[in-house]
Amino acid sequence: MIFDILTIFPDLFESPLKEGILRRAGAKGLIETHIVNIRDFADGPQAMTDDRPFGGGEGMVMKPEPLALAVEARKATAPSAKVVLLTPQGRQYTQGIAEELAREEHLILVCGRYEGVDERFRAGYVDDEISIGDFILTGGELAAMIIIDSVTRLLPGVLGCADSAAKDTFSRNLLKHPQYTRPRVFNNLQVPDELLSGNHEKIEEYRFIASVIRTLERRPELLKDEIFTAGEMKLLRRHKLGERVKAVQENRRKNDVSG
Repeated sequence: MIFDILTIFPDLFESPLKEGILRRAGAKGLIETHIVNIRDFADGPQAMTDDRPFGGGEGMVMKPEPLALAVEARKATAPSAKVVLLTPQGRQYTQGIAEELAREEHLILVCGRYEGVDERFRAGYVDDEISIGDFILTGGELAAMIIIDSVTRLLPGVLGCADSAAKDTFSRNLLKHPQYTRPRVFNNLQVPDELLSGNHEKIEEYRFIASVIRTLERRPELLKDEIFTAGEMKLLRRHKLGERVKAVQENRRKNDVSG
């Protein structure tokens, strides 16, 4: 996977890309990152990448020419690369979108700044627009790092355990079960007996039920679209959770219809 990062603050990426899983993925050749300074494509002694908005108003707008030239330079050798603009107006990022992007071979991540980018650049050069949430950052750099991190860990060979990504929170519409490690007792709290039993079936049952309970308590809206197998429904009924889950799903669907 190749990541091109278009930014006016290239130094923001130096440290994160040299740490942990991202560093190891790069060393293995599983990812390749290129930090592109948009200012290198701007005209004039000041290399201006922004200007005042037509019609007046607050703030500055990123100029279309430097952005377009930067994208064209990267696409010269990779015409099929997907251009993603990081913007609060984009579709909200989810694990599903991370999986979708992980199937691409080359991403060009454009880090927006100020009041946004010139609409003509967006219309002519951008394939996708992504927001990491309903809040405002000073720029798209942190959002780009989140995408790089979340997509990289989905690539084959990146994680030490092949099942890690498949069993993450949001791999389905459930939060992950509580996790425990040594010691067995901490602050007078013990690890659940099921996890110490050595019985894999019992362990998986405990984890599934704990996952559903945690989702009901913290993010019940996630359950709306979750589909449980017949075996899972049997477990939910055994643990007196079947009706709670059903009620949450029905209420959420009713709210969607009425909304």
